[in-house]
Amino acid sequence: MIQLIINGQPQRFPISNQTPPLKSGQNNATLNITQLLEHMALQGKRIAIERNGEIVPRSKYDQQVLTNGDRLEIVVAVGGG
Repeated sequence: MIQLIINGQPQRFPISNQTPPLKSGQNNATLNITQLLEHMALQGKRIAIERNGEIVPRSKYDQQVLTNGDRLEIVVAVGGG
């Protein structure tokens, strides 16, 4: 599990092992922003994400590996008139 601060609220998420362990005792389990959005059922929505004070471009979501304690601000765009 990994703990993230999302919009000011602590939340815990499962992480997945995508590759075998690097060395005995090391944990290489990861969670990237794309996977996080899937857990939160936000994939495909119009959103903006800030990670630890920096805007994350949508093209980099799958490259941004989250670490315990990261602070994320997630803004979901809503339409209306």
